[in-house]
Amino acid sequence: MTGFLWAIAQTFCVVLAAPLMAGWVKWLKCRLQNRKGPPPWQPYRDLLRLSRKHVVLADTASPIFRMAPYIVFSVTILAVSTVPVITVQLPVAALADVIALVGFLALGRFFLSLAGMDVGTAFGGMGSSREVTIASLAEPALLMAFFTLAMNVSSTNLSTVICQLAQRDITLYPSLIFSSMGLILVAIAETGRIPIDNPATHLELTMIHEAIILEYSGRHLALMEWAAMLKLTLFSLLIVNVIVPWGVALTLVPGDLALAALIVTGKLLVWGMILAVSETIQAKMRLFRAPQYLGLAFILSLLGMMSHIILEV
Repeated sequence: MTGFLWAIAQTFCVVLAAPLMAGWVKWLKCRLQNRKGPPPWQPYRDLLRLSRKHVVLADTASPIFRMAPYIVFSVTILAVSTVPVITVQLPVAALADVIALVGFLALGRFFLSLAGMDVGTAFGGMGSSREVTIASLAEPALLMAFFTLAMNVSSTNLSTVICQLAQRDITLYPSLIFSSMGLILVAIAETGRIPIDNPATHLELTMIHEAIILEYSGRHLALMEWAAMLKLTLFSLLIVNVIVPWGVALTLVPGDLALAALIVTGKLLVWGMILAVSETIQAKMRLFRAPQYLGLAFILSLLGMMSHIILEV
């Protein structure tokens, strides 16, 4: 019973901390660009303000458009619950499979794309088509990166992967380096960050995710924005806990959990700094170059798998 309570508390904390992660990255970008910018907790104010507003629906909106925000938000929470945050010894560890995780993300993207096309606006259809195009290239690269990591520990279970990698000596394995680079590239594309997408723009010729949710308002828009912040936090946790697994608690001892929470928080802050610097020094690429970008992520993950088979087996 204690394990289930820890699992629920872990997921609840990630859901609450997701806006802070997005606000931290945005605040750092503003400071790097010599702008004051909003405080890191500004996303909480935005979500609260949106939740108080009335929902305005188009005459052509179907029940899918109304249900999509709740489905996308709920599925994203399910995806977060499968990722070990501060410990691997949880009852949901047996369900923390990379294939299930990718399936949850694909299900959320399916309803998100349907919602973008449902109203019948040009921007919604354009954003949905772009989202599906990028997803068709990002998902194979993501699975290849995960499979390369799984081959190192002979398991696709995230808890097993993190546990086995954390107990290894700090050694540079070529397969882990290549797969980690591929995972980072896919994470940037999946979360709609620069250079694939710019979450701060509303220019109709370049936006992807923002075009899909352009017709949403009120609490529906708040749920969509919150789900996007959760997705950013989810991939950030995957990067800091899979690529740098040291610090994740291997037991349910309160002292170990407290130390692991501090270490994971520190790693997330550092990753937020890296992400902010990366988005500051580069510009958004053209949409037609996105396949080359995701193709590079797939090739890096494939090189990781080949290097594991050739050099490490």
